[in-house]
Amino acid sequence: MIAAESAPIGGICAPGFEAVSDAFVTNFAERGEVGAAVCVVVRGSVVVDLWGGWAGPRGGTPWQGDTLVNVFSVGKAFAALCAARLVDQGLLEVDETVGAYWPGFAAAGKRGITVGQLLSHQAGLPAVRRRLPPGAMLNHELMCAALEEQEPWWDPGSAHGYHTNTFGYLVGELVRRIDGRSLGTVLREDIAAPLAADAYIGLPEELLDRVAEFQWLREPPPEVEPENLSESELMEHNGYFNPSGLSGAGAVNTREWRMAEIPSTNGHASARAVARIYEALAAGGEAGGVRVVDRGTLDLFTTERSAGMDLILHRPSRFGLGFQLTQPERPLGPGPRAFGHFGAGGSLGFCDPDAGVAFGYVINSMGPRWQNPLNRSLIDAVFASLG
Repeated sequence: MIAAESAPIGGICAPGFEAVSDAFVTNFAERGEVGAAVCVVVRGSVVVDLWGGWAGPRGGTPWQGDTLVNVFSVGKAFAALCAARLVDQGLLEVDETVGAYWPGFAAAGKRGITVGQLLSHQAGLPAVRRRLPPGAMLNHELMCAALEEQEPWWDPGSAHGYHTNTFGYLVGELVRRIDGRSLGTVLREDIAAPLAADAYIGLPEELLDRVAEFQWLREPPPEVEPENLSESELMEHNGYFNPSGLSGAGAVNTREWRMAEIPSTNGHASARAVARIYEALAAGGEAGGVRVVDRGTLDLFTTERSAGMDLILHRPSRFGLGFQLTQPERPLGPGPRAFGHFGAGGSLGFCDPDAGVAFGYVINSMGPRWQNPLNRSLIDAVFASLG
């Protein structure tokens, strides 16, 4: 174990990948990292498995190799994978309307919205307009009922805008309507457990003691309707803060938040688990004899569906069906077919199927959401190490 400015760092790094270790140490010494782990798999072999810093405030409990942490939108890719399995089974068609599987969804002008539009952030449902009660984000049924009532904020299919928090409720309910189990249960039973991956949406009670405390210093906004906002400003505000704890502010370290199923936002995982799932995806859907998705379906889900200026993020974004695709403004390495998903603060899971690389990075502090130097330094170091 080594130390970077008094932050303990442990784990392994294969010969030839020292640049990744150096970047990880530098993140603590120079870039303000609090606690984090990174795991990299290349063509089925773990070449980096590092962890360091603190699973809470600096100087407290050291991070361990199996520490879990809220990975925010990294979980959106897990939700997409659950939907992809239903396509494999012939139970879901991406060109069918959502209402064919979930009749109540078709209300309020949403009859024509397709599953593909929903999964690629084109459905026009990034927020609920009516003010929701405090804590509503913990109640899946209440959130889905509100989304049934919501009219699209734009003509579905005409544009795309990141469904920051609603994506998980929408996809989660679609999965539940078809499969009969919650999305978190499908993830645990059909994907994570067979792969021996510590990844959860809805954390089991017995694992609460392994979770790192997230260092979120900002207070949530008040539980009142904001005044004097334009239509687009209200859409964006409510997408993040209706109710105020929707994105995790003020709630992320509570027992209730960790045990709820909020597939867009409260996935919990270790870096090893994220890399393990992407190890399977990098190899066309299978790892260690466990097939989690068929190659053809994975290709369908990682083909571009929406790209360009994002109505919520106000910057370019690029999506397949639930997966973020590499783009020049925020590359997932040099490969053109890389895909995955970033999480708020800098957590990241992705793979490059051509290079055979799977990458998992998890943190417990709220760094830059866009072009984060912490994850970018690690990505660059991985691909530099491949030669």
